[in-house]
Amino acid sequence: MQISGRPPLWQVIKPYITVFDGPLSLILFLLLSVSTVTMYSAGYDHGTRIDDHLRNILISFVVMWIAAVMPPQMLMRIALPLYTLGVALLVAVAMFGIIKKGARRWIDIGVVIQPSELLKIAVPLMLAWYFQKREGTLRWTEFMVATVLLVIPVALIAKQPDLGTALLVLAAGFYVIFLAGLSWKVLLFLFIGGLASLPVVWSVLHDYQRQRVMTLIDPTSDPLGKGFHIIQSTIAIGSGGVTGKGWFNGTQAHLEFIPERTTDFVFAVYSEEFGLVGNLILLLIYLLLIGRGLLIAANAPTVFTRLLAGAITMIFFTYAFVNMGMVSGILPVVGVPLPFMSYGGTAFVTLGLGVGMLMSIQRHRKLIQS
Repeated sequence: MQISGRPPLWQVIKPYITVFDGPLSLILFLLLSVSTVTMYSAGYDHGTRIDDHLRNILISFVVMWIAAVMPPQMLMRIALPLYTLGVALLVAVAMFGIIKKGARRWIDIGVVIQPSELLKIAVPLMLAWYFQKREGTLRWTEFMVATVLLVIPVALIAKQPDLGTALLVLAAGFYVIFLAGLSWKVLLFLFIGGLASLPVVWSVLHDYQRQRVMTLIDPTSDPLGKGFHIIQSTIAIGSGGVTGKGWFNGTQAHLEFIPERTTDFVFAVYSEEFGLVGNLILLLIYLLLIGRGLLIAANAPTVFTRLLAGAITMIFFTYAFVNMGMVSGILPVVGVPLPFMSYGGTAFVTLGLGVGMLMSIQRHRKLIQS
């Protein structure tokens, strides 16, 4: 019985539920279900790893909801301040950041944070805002300015050094510039120029970065050192066969042959236990995620929302492609997590923020005037 004068419970909670995009929510639920099952097996003997993983999922859910509620106009307003703050923090890291394992990537502002993670979202936001402001008047000079806006944070992150994050930020910004209308002729020129500059790039790489490339070419040259990760992960993937060894039955993982099995190499654990069939299911879920994101981008009503949705979606693709490639031994190990699968609070928050932005764009698309 409804109490007189009070609205039904559904009407009270409906505004908080309808912010979520149905198809995207279902895809994310499937992915997080696979993630939880895999993490329970990979991290059951890592103390509270599964508990922390569930906590990270909950935090990312809250961040996703906040971003989904936020209208795209507000996202535009925070683009420039967020980018400026991110670059300022990167400069602060370069000047007096915390050094761990030979890298200066963190800064203590009361809590220890890694500002480079912020730029994964701040850069595409900034560039989408920039192209929105110059809609209809794009010339080569606008693309040059956008390139400078991208190169500044990428160079600061690469200097830390953090090549993996630098490449992700570079990819995120590049997708915005490409979707804004970058000519294929320019792309071809950049590709040829990139190939020609490989000797110079090789000369400025750190020793451990060169070693990663050499290990990719021949991991058996140092089977108990630099090549150990790739060798053990490929053994795990191959030993899974068609249907896998079964949940909790992965020997490579549970005999601790796979290093970082809850973070960067969680895909090796999943492949060993669920085999080719499981991999195809996981790939299908990622394809659905990417497809839904591209559909949201295609239906977005403004330049800003279209570029932002397209870039966020392609970031998901880049994460998945690079991680699966490095675990499979076809790409160098660069420390890129598998989206919504790998353990890590910062990555979960960043990814949740990205999904929330997609939901915001989809929810408000009919309310935004072109």
